[in-house]
Amino acid sequence: MRCARGFRRVTLSVTLEVAATPDTYTRAETARVGFTATKKSIGGAVQRNRAKRRLKAAAVAQLPLYGLAGHDYVLVARPGTLAQPFATLLADVASSLEAARHKLAAKAEP
Repeated sequence: MRCARGFRRVTLSVTLEVAATPDTYTRAETARVGFTATKKSIGGAVQRNRAKRRLKAAAVAQLPLYGLAGHDYVLVARPGTLAQPFATLLADVASSLEAARHKLAAKAEP
């Protein structure tokens, strides 16, 4: 819920939501990540599980490169999550994470 009120970036295959981790949950050099796939936008359980597996694989590949410690990331599956080739999904996640990184860095500067 908190991430939904933070930074949001929407692409064809994924929606990225980012917010700073609350102080009580912050650990040094750690970013938290969550995954969401709704029945309305993705379909049945098999499709939702497949979409979340694809998002997890993309997050494992891209979050260490573009993620910021001390932030929570939520990747929300969209219909394109299953339809797009995995390379396109990786590119969408990378571009979203990079945009979030620049936005959060600019916000942190006085």
